[in-house]
Amino acid sequence: MENYQENISEIRLAVLIDADNISHQNIKGMMEEIARYGNPTIKRIYGDWTKPNLAGWKPLLLDYAITPVQQFGYTTGKNSTDSALIIDAMDILYTKQADGFCLVSSDSDFTRLAIRLREAGKTVYGIGEQKTPNAFIAACDKFIYLEILEEQMQAEAEAESSQHMAGNGQKVAARQTAQPAKKKATFRKIGPDVVKLITTTIRDVEDDNGWAYLGEVGSLLLKKQPSFDPRNFGFEKLTPMIKSIGRFEIEARPTGHASSKHIYIRVKS
Repeated sequence: MENYQENISEIRLAVLIDADNISHQNIKGMMEEIARYGNPTIKRIYGDWTKPNLAGWKPLLLDYAITPVQQFGYTTGKNSTDSALIIDAMDILYTKQADGFCLVSSDSDFTRLAIRLREAGKTVYGIGEQKTPNAFIAACDKFIYLEILEEQMQAEAEAESSQHMAGNGQKVAARQTAQPAKKKATFRKIGPDVVKLITTTIRDVEDDNGWAYLGEVGSLLLKKQPSFDPRNFGFEKLTPMIKSIGRFEIEARPTGHASSKHIYIRVKS
């Protein structure tokens, strides 16, 4: 685990945020998510900071060490932020200041940029809303939905509140707080198309006995569908999601370390 964390910290990420397209309310969950993939050594946010709709971002920029880039809207109806972000991304690419890029936007105008960065051998993470056009999603190595990050932050806040109240002896109130106020609407159902995707992916990497290493299956799922994420379906990890479907066998095999195991899966006959 220590070696893994060390490797993650060595991956330099350029985080480029389209402020015209992303709400400031998502910043905490977004930055925590980005830290899972590397060290955000470059953090810039683009927008016309003379406009009142970006006022919510301003007090957060210092807290997260994000550099604002001013881009005036010269023409009504045209988003000049896009061009400024794209130019900076290409400058960062050519000067080799980053190993990967995180493009935070729901705008399909960044599709060609994502493709170009990947052509140059850079890993591209996309973060945006579920309304993001599929063209931009498919152009990224991995795409994360902001709604899922928001669900996580809400769940963590509810759990923390419940523990605090329980610690004060308010156990009944804590149990009530722990219950969700309403059913989460952002989670997707595991439909036949998802089951088929997982099944065919297992078939692609299975051995002669039909077993496939779960880590390899997960990597291939992302290559096939960059927005694939167990959290989209209400699961923290891929293993419990696979178990819930009921059509796959799961086997935990010991590794060289006593505390860790490799998970293998295969399609039930």
